[in-house]
Amino acid sequence: MTAEDPPHQPRDQARDQEHDQEREPTHTEAGDPSRDDPRQPAREYTHPVPVSLSPSSMGTFTSCPLAFRFGYIERLPEPPSAPASKGTLVHLALQYLMWRPPAERTLETALTDLARAEADVAEHPDFAHLELTEGERAAFRADAEVLVRRYFALEDPRDVRVLGVELRVTAETSAGVTIRGIIDRLELDADGELVVTDYKTGSAPSEGWEQKSLAGVHVYSLLCERMFGRRPARVQLLYLSKPERIITAPSDQSLRGVDVKTNAVMQAVRQACKRDDFRPRTSALCNYCNFQEFCPEFDGQPELARPTLLARQAERDGRPQLPLVFA
Repeated sequence: MTAEDPPHQPRDQARDQEHDQEREPTHTEAGDPSRDDPRQPAREYTHPVPVSLSPSSMGTFTSCPLAFRFGYIERLPEPPSAPASKGTLVHLALQYLMWRPPAERTLETALTDLARAEADVAEHPDFAHLELTEGERAAFRADAEVLVRRYFALEDPRDVRVLGVELRVTAETSAGVTIRGIIDRLELDADGELVVTDYKTGSAPSEGWEQKSLAGVHVYSLLCERMFGRRPARVQLLYLSKPERIITAPSDQSLRGVDVKTNAVMQAVRQACKRDDFRPRTSALCNYCNFQEFCPEFDGQPELARPTLLARQAERDGRPQLPLVFA
């Protein structure tokens, strides 16, 4: 079983669940587009089918169907993690930086924006419930500052022609499957071509994981083409921890691949929801999975996940659940 994304992308799993709100709205099969063939009589599904997919949810399903069920079907709460929260903080600081006029996008103002971002998220549960010691919290802040500083080794933000940040984009595939996601930054290059930029705050991927990262990125190329009528000239991943830039250029073949894969994944999700067939799949990512204790591959009991995780969330929120007592 696995978290949503590989360990070099710790922030993405939280981001796409929060940003896509991708523990997304779900619906039952009857009378709904999630049916295999809407022209046929409704069939009963064991689980509600998600109304859309995104790069993170597709990655989760293909990596581990059981983790997908817990996170996207049952929408079970997960405890906040320092790497994911740090990624959220740095993304917000860079968002604030890009809101500034180009001439003001300096390292000094970026650090000011980091402090502003920290103040803005201080009360959010993903930060307030981290339970860090003073030393760990200081290291958390220092690491976030390092990532912001390393961003400036990758590019000069004063040269970026920003069109938008944190853009929610949605489109449909040839089979009518809704894909959605959020673009960190959309910009124009010197030739007036569209460029999609995605910030990564985890470690840069190995060769195998790099291909998986780029596969997800091509989804945003398709979304841009469908929504804005223009295909990006390139998509770039900025790995701030190294720092390193990975660039890919979308093609007809890559966009066709996104369309075909998305349709296939949704078909498999529908079948899994109908048959209650969400089998765990072990990999190196199991070490990063918040659901591992409930996974049969680790002697866990999936039926305990919902009551256990909901009770833990209630306790974090200061509203512990009490057992019902009948006279």
